[in-house]
Amino acid sequence: MVWFCSGWVTKCRCGLSLSRNIRFGSGGGWLPRPRSQSFASACFETFAFPSATEAQREAIGAAAGELDRLRNNWLNPPEWTRTETLEFPGSTTGPWARYVDPAVGQPFQADPNAPHNVDRATGQPGKADLRIGTVRYPRLVPRDAACAEQLQKRTLTNLYNQRPTWLDLAHRKLDAAVFAAYGWSPTLSDDELLAALLRLNLERAGST
Repeated sequence: MVWFCSGWVTKCRCGLSLSRNIRFGSGGGWLPRPRSQSFASACFETFAFPSATEAQREAIGAAAGELDRLRNNWLNPPEWTRTETLEFPGSTTGPWARYVDPAVGQPFQADPNAPHNVDRATGQPGKADLRIGTVRYPRLVPRDAACAEQLQKRTLTNLYNQRPTWLDLAHRKLDAAVFAAYGWSPTLSDDELLAALLRLNLERAGST
């Protein structure tokens, strides 16, 4: 079982392992859905996440973070990559805000009633203190042409097809942390696991 999203893995930190996630997802979630309903709302929004304690959440987060770190190191080995910093103008309240130094930003003159000039705290137009600064966005690039050729083979598909021991152990550690949060035995079969999740989902649906 993976607290999985991965990109999902560190963001959601809860779900099923790769194989079990496919089984759950291929069924379209837990309940029948109209054609107009999205897969995400039918599948992920109805998923029975565990009622984990703070310690259990920390254990899951640590295991998920370690899995993510190991996979990223395999996908982009430090000896094959280097960091390249892209610089371009960006607002201190836009999507690149965390890469902008507001101290060096310049006031942004714009129509105070323009849709993009909105104070995120109040939702009111014309209140935002918009400033333009320099975005410094770090990204990994190949060190050279030979490294670029090798990196083309480093995909998640190839990684999971190979499934090295370190990957299997990292998943087992994450599985154990998630099973503990549910209070279930880690020896459950796929069918037993799905049945337990369905029971939990129906229990919660009945209490709402």
